[in-house]
Amino acid sequence: RGCTLKEGRKIIEIAIIDPTSLDKKYKAIADELAVKKENEPIKLKNAPFKQWGENIEPDAIQQMYMACSLPVSVRGAIMPDCHLGYGLPIGGVLATDNSVIPYAVGVDIACRMKLSVYDLPVSMIEDDTDKLKNVIEKETRFGLGCAFDKKRKNPVMDEDWSICEVTKKNKNTAWSQLGTSGGGNHFVEFGIFTLEQPEFGLEAGKYLSLLTHSGSRGIGAKVANYYSKLAAKERKGLSGVMKHLAWLSLDSEAGNEYWAAMELMGKYAAANHECIHRHIALGLGVKPIFDLENHHNFAWKEIHDGKEVVVHRKGATPAGKGVLGIIPGSMGTPGYIVRGNGVEESLCSASHGAGRKMSRSQAKATFNWKDVNEFLSERNVEIMSAGLDEVPMAYKDIDEVMEYQKDLVTKVARFDPRLVRMAGKIKGDEDGD
Repeated sequence: RGCTLKEGRKIIEIAIIDPTSLDKKYKAIADELAVKKENEPIKLKNAPFKQWGENIEPDAIQQMYMACSLPVSVRGAIMPDCHLGYGLPIGGVLATDNSVIPYAVGVDIACRMKLSVYDLPVSMIEDDTDKLKNVIEKETRFGLGCAFDKKRKNPVMDEDWSICEVTKKNKNTAWSQLGTSGGGNHFVEFGIFTLEQPEFGLEAGKYLSLLTHSGSRGIGAKVANYYSKLAAKERKGLSGVMKHLAWLSLDSEAGNEYWAAMELMGKYAAANHECIHRHIALGLGVKPIFDLENHHNFAWKEIHDGKEVVVHRKGATPAGKGVLGIIPGSMGTPGYIVRGNGVEESLCSASHGAGRKMSRSQAKATFNWKDVNEFLSERNVEIMSAGLDEVPMAYKDIDEVMEYQKDLVTKVARFDPRLVRMAGKIKGDEDGD
């Protein structure tokens, strides 16, 4: 009102492109257009992805199609252990342009593996079982909210935890949980590390070893959930399950906050493993002669196809040329130490394990400890504690998974679990966990 048609068009154009430069009397126009703009459906695309493995559940593949339809997606890959997750499937890899997707990193940010190999006889597993059990009992904690009475020490607690409100508010809780494992599929286990030929400065042979799997505990989940909700608010054009794929631009304050928090959670998760391995080694009176660790829920800035992209590996192991990694099986099946082959089509990635073939609830309804213990006994595996939802039969065949990805990684060594502790009932109570 009070302007020509040409002037009116110019005002609307400015209101869309640069609303802050408008005169105050036109603020209402700018606000209304901004609301309409942010609620517009986001234009989707069709970025490519490649699949490794067979019999991947259709819903997981559909999740990858949806992830690759985002305007920021560059390309993706499905690993042979892939199964349904939130947003990106577990076992999914996604490259994006200058953006990060909290749920494509995963709720348990920086979930990871660590292996320590000792110059101790493997006969200890049978001859000195009580000593190994006692040190695991004393130096590990499992379950929701678990913590040590006396806080563990690690330089990670000297890092800047004020990088965002979530880490600032939860630092004390994170410190109380430092060195603990939590629940789910996390474990601490002694086993036999086998080298068929000399590697890592070690002679071929069998060694007593410790393998752990855990992440950033409750604080990692809080970071993931907070920034995923924040991203969803910014991407109102995403609806339904697509909201789980909401992204944050790395040019934004929120995007940089999340990235800094993710990096801190990576250090914190590594510190959890360091504490476990250090205290167990002290309990055994030994130092490791070889150790190895890697994230498998994280995002990295990498160069692919001649361009920097953000590579999300949600339940996937980095497998760049010559890069070492750990791919576990289950509580009753072997895991492997691998060397990456640097396959670009997979975004230099591999599986992070065997991968579930049935849900937790289905596993609890299907199996009983009597049959499971027979399976484990045949493989000389003793369970200190665990839940029926984590039994080996709930997982895919690790050797089939490794066969599907033999172009992605080369097996270097093998780890066979023998004494396993997870969250759940002690020694597999028939009532489950």
